[in-house]
Amino acid sequence: MTARKIEYDTAARLAHVELLETLEQKADPRHAALLVVDMQNDFCASDGLIAKEGLDVSEAQKTAARLPAFIAAARRAGVLVVFIRNQYTTDGNFYLSDAWLEQAARKRHGGYTTLPVCTPGSWQADFYGEVRPEPGDPVVTKHRYSAFHNTDLDTILRAHGIRSIILTGVVTNVCVETTAREGFVRDYYVLLVDDGAAAYLREDHEMTLKNIDRFFGQVTSIAELTTTWTQSR
Repeated sequence: MTARKIEYDTAARLAHVELLETLEQKADPRHAALLVVDMQNDFCASDGLIAKEGLDVSEAQKTAARLPAFIAAARRAGVLVVFIRNQYTTDGNFYLSDAWLEQAARKRHGGYTTLPVCTPGSWQADFYGEVRPEPGDPVVTKHRYSAFHNTDLDTILRAHGIRSIILTGVVTNVCVETTAREGFVRDYYVLLVDDGAAAYLREDHEMTLKNIDRFFGQVTSIAELTTTWTQSR
């Protein structure tokens, strides 16, 4: 018996519920949800906030081109699809704290201060391209990096019996990673889709993949998940 087999057997004995060991088990549509994080014009479009700050949005746009078919595959398999969106800038400033604004003034190039971000009802806040919810999809609105922070995401997932969250969207090393971390500490299995998420620097993307794989979940791909769902039907 290998050391890994002993470790899994011990983990299964200690757990109060059935352990999900394989990708197929974790991605099972009966208890998996696909989270599409922040695929909004401000973060993906050539005229959005990020591009105006001087960052390269090309990887976000490539990811946006891949996601519609992947989301459709998840729907066909019966996976719950949840869209996450940001709202930050509002009249009267409901959401941006002094700490948030100081960080923006120190490190951003106008974002959150002179450049509004994801104002409700604006083009900037709208979903990018073809990556958008269908009628009946849960849409969770957040005001911080984590999709769990002061939102109803956890309630939606628990109500659907979800045990695994599949993370896609932007930006890999900020909102996607923060959501993955909080999901794990809330006891969800985490699957981060390498080619279903994007950062504005490749090294930032790779850094998050390494960190998630080591401490918070499992890194997978669109092809692996699509094949898993197809074979399970």
